[in-house]
Amino acid sequence: MTAYFNMAAYCLAARAAATPAKPALVVMTDAAADAPPSETWSYAEAEDAVLRLAAALGARGLRRGDRVMIRLENTSTYALMFFGAIAGGFVPLPVSSQLTGSEASFLLADSGAALLVLDERLAMGKVPAGVAVIASDEVEAALRHGRRGNYAATAADDPAFLIYTSGTTARPKGVLHAQRSALGRRPMYQGWYGIRADDRMLHAGAFNWTFTLGTGLTDPWANGATAIVYTGPREPEVWPRLIASTEATLFAAVPALCRQIVKYAPDALRRLPSLRHGLIAGETPPPDLFDNWRSASGTDLYEALGMSEISTYVSSSPSVPRRPGTAGKAQAGRRIAILDPNGGTEPMPTGAEGLLAVHRSDPGLMLGYWNRPDEEADVMRGEWFAGGDLAVMDADGYVTHLGRSNDVMNAMGYRVSPQEVEAVLMAHPAVAEAACAEIAVAEGVHVIAAFVVPHDGLACAPDHLRDFAASRLAAYKVPREVRIVAALPRTANGKVQRRRLAL
Repeated sequence: MTAYFNMAAYCLAARAAATPAKPALVVMTDAAADAPPSETWSYAEAEDAVLRLAAALGARGLRRGDRVMIRLENTSTYALMFFGAIAGGFVPLPVSSQLTGSEASFLLADSGAALLVLDERLAMGKVPAGVAVIASDEVEAALRHGRRGNYAATAADDPAFLIYTSGTTARPKGVLHAQRSALGRRPMYQGWYGIRADDRMLHAGAFNWTFTLGTGLTDPWANGATAIVYTGPREPEVWPRLIASTEATLFAAVPALCRQIVKYAPDALRRLPSLRHGLIAGETPPPDLFDNWRSASGTDLYEALGMSEISTYVSSSPSVPRRPGTAGKAQAGRRIAILDPNGGTEPMPTGAEGLLAVHRSDPGLMLGYWNRPDEEADVMRGEWFAGGDLAVMDADGYVTHLGRSNDVMNAMGYRVSPQEVEAVLMAHPAVAEAACAEIAVAEGVHVIAAFVVPHDGLACAPDHLRDFAASRLAAYKVPREVRIVAALPRTANGKVQRRRLAL
């Protein structure tokens, strides 16, 4: 690995020189069939804006490695500021526009950010003394008319960006990534995407989601492809129209959205000649999603498993056939293992259930948790990083995800994965969505509960669902309670919040 490496330069510099006029970013705000893009940024224009923002941040007196919190609406400016900070050698902290003011203030204080990029329309709590603030209108002026700077001569191991875990826990923690993290994403290119320079990647996420910043921007740009992001109303029906109107060849989303598209717009999926395949990550997909998507669209979905600390590292792809029930195989070049949940550093044998671990030499692995050395110690096992995913690996290297170690329920002394119970309930024809959690029914008494969203118009009796589960699961895995609900609690990025179910 070279001593000099700047992630923003890796994504933009070569393409801006070789194909300056090629579209790097297309922004859609209208999903109508004949709607033109609201913005199109060529590679030369994107690089120019990024370097102007890098200079504007430097002019504020920031030092190399200073954190810059980005609190902007879902616009292209967000992405350009993210890469501008990295280009200048600063460390952006991307946060969701949906955070409350107090949540945003916690991240600002915990990160020790020196500067806040703020859209004044967004709620913001207390700003610590000494933190500079740049308003959104100043940012817009800088990226179009400011002085153009240069890429900072950062090292591969220098900090590049800081992200916080999704906030489903009481105390979000910062994950600090290095400039080299972009190199650590290269196994995804063919191990998940099958990406080419002529691809057009439509990502269903917002600019302020790290899934979008990585899968939707960093990787398409590093491969000279075109990134497409939509910022309008997000009903399921709009996505097939966008794929068609933008001639997207790749579509990335969470499984829940793909399931909604199949449910509400199956006919539109049949009329997408440009689409080569879809990409899903972020949560465990319903077992029937893959077949339903293929039946409706004639294309495949490829799943990836990852975490904030390394992004995706296990997946299926056009070159790695999907094996039902598994998340795929380790991407080429990655070293993974299954470790004993009770301790130890030696990989467990094939077929053993344990903690899924990645070798600490992986360039995509985080530098560490921000100011949380105790939590780093909890996840490092000798030469391995084990972030809390439970899994089993078969003789061919395919990994079956069994949930998170802190999601695992306890029933009669047995550890039960919620995903296992959820998959059984999802097989019932009346069930649209299901999630399981351990709930307290009395002091010191916890049971497994299932929360079920029925298909529209179909009856879904709790007792019947319990009998259905009992016919397919060991007795200790069967939910003691089944609750019918209108919707499951999810994060802004679409992940089910099991902890909220237990409240």
